[in-house]
Amino acid sequence: MTGWSHRHIIDLSSFSLDDYAAVLELAKKFDALPSTGLRKLPALQGRIISTLFFEPSTRTRSSFELAAKRLSADVISFSSSTSALKKGESIIDTALTYQAMGANILVVRHKSNNVPAQIASELDKLNLKAGVINAGDGLHSHPSQGLLDLYTLSKFFNHEDPTPNALEGKCIAIVGDVMHSRVARSNLWALTGCGANVILCGPESLLPNEFKDFVANPPPGQRKDPIGNRGKVKIERVLKTACKDADAIMTLRLQKERMQENYLSDLDSYHNDYGISLETLNHCKKNIPVLHPGPVNRGVEISGTLLDKSGTCLIHEQVCNSIPVRMAILYLVSGL
Repeated sequence: MTGWSHRHIIDLSSFSLDDYAAVLELAKKFDALPSTGLRKLPALQGRIISTLFFEPSTRTRSSFELAAKRLSADVISFSSSTSALKKGESIIDTALTYQAMGANILVVRHKSNNVPAQIASELDKLNLKAGVINAGDGLHSHPSQGLLDLYTLSKFFNHEDPTPNALEGKCIAIVGDVMHSRVARSNLWALTGCGANVILCGPESLLPNEFKDFVANPPPGQRKDPIGNRGKVKIERVLKTACKDADAIMTLRLQKERMQENYLSDLDSYHNDYGISLETLNHCKKNIPVLHPGPVNRGVEISGTLLDKSGTCLIHEQVCNSIPVRMAILYLVSGL
């Protein structure tokens, strides 16, 4: 596809409206494959995709590997527990080893910020042509999740034509542990980049006030924002108020494994104040969708009854959409 310029996908701050449109357009085409009777395409035949997950994952890893196989790529999986890391090999050398074995794309997840960016920088410095896709790094970014959430919402608002225009002027509430969520950060870039306004809602311990300025300036090292007119971001502490004008709600998992301090007094109080339930939806617009990136703490961020309500809770759709969206990402990055 012409116009694509990203050898690596590290975060979404550098994505233009055309970039979002390219991903959604391809995802729509790949999404339609089962209805045509096709299960695999030869698009990446002969290419090697390596999934380097230094942190546990179910959905992201499995969907990337399935996406690669549906494009006829060969997949090499990495497990840190049985790797040479146990013998002292560095993460960079591990990545270079997989590139030397012929990997065209490295899909990297790590518990620390910027590890995928460091690997991409080293590959570029050595003039090695492999691409890097960030599959989640610390608190920094989870771009493929942001893109699949964007596709899920676009399909909900305009099923026949899921483009960035479907988000223009929409109001999306993101509720919960924003501070520890790389998913929230990626969604802030993606949603505002497509013209949606975002209301962040949560206690101040999990949602510092500075998040209202998160998309106001490009991150360090990026010269300018490729989006000329982003949607707005505001903070609301009361859930009912945040949801009143929202067109969709995205609730976030409590990232207890990333919390260095005790940010909550108890989970019951958190659920009472910020948990999404059928009762919450009584204060919202009719037929409002609810998203969650998973895995879910049932009865904490979202009630079990709502979680099982098909058509309102879009978690199943998010998982299904992860495959065509990640197919699109792999296909686009493989062209450079």
